[in-house]
Amino acid sequence: MTDHARALVLFSGGQDSTTCLAWALSRYAHVETIGFDYGQRHIVELTVRPTILEKLRELSPDWARKLGEDHLIALPVISTVSECALTRDVAIAIQDNGLPNTFVPGRNLLFLTVAAMLAYRRGLTVLVGGMCETDFSGYPDCRDGTLKALQVALNLGMATDLALETPLMWLGKAQTWQLAQEVGGEALVNLIRDETHTCYLGERHWHDWGRGCGECPACALRMKGYREFMQHLTEDLT
Repeated sequence: MTDHARALVLFSGGQDSTTCLAWALSRYAHVETIGFDYGQRHIVELTVRPTILEKLRELSPDWARKLGEDHLIALPVISTVSECALTRDVAIAIQDNGLPNTFVPGRNLLFLTVAAMLAYRRGLTVLVGGMCETDFSGYPDCRDGTLKALQVALNLGMATDLALETPLMWLGKAQTWQLAQEVGGEALVNLIRDETHTCYLGERHWHDWGRGCGECPACALRMKGYREFMQHLTEDLT
């Protein structure tokens, strides 16, 4: 499906946002990307972004034509006002409120607000984010209801008609790998496996499912999803 809309993808350099970027490139006429430096502990994700963007261009002449400017925005206020395992050197644990301390309060709300501001200036009409309510840690700013409410608030507050798309919202991690295969084939799956970064601790040790520490919740989720995806592939071939 091709749409003449112009999209802005929240692109961190991780598995989910790279899959969403490929999804947007297969769907929209023009796609730009935005990333955020908020003092995150796993800042290595920012260093892999340019490589991923270049390799996505190499995968498809059509994607190369559609993929426009990348915007990297500094938001140090997030690490200034929040104390969590993604902005401080502390062990990952469950808090008294039941949420893991990897939750950065308000992060996605701020990301999408800033993205909407940039989209307004750039004439972009669709925001694409990798938020997911299926395989996640209970983060309230990843929930469908939160994002639908934010879309309404942004459009009311900016007198715009932005669409907020979350293609992974109801997908598990194995299904996210499957979506990558559907929009970009084995080459995209391999790119995501080899180049993207998801590990909370910022480590890049090699595993069959990609790079990371292999133990943090993000690595565990990615590993489980990849192996389920590969098992399904094997079953389909037999």
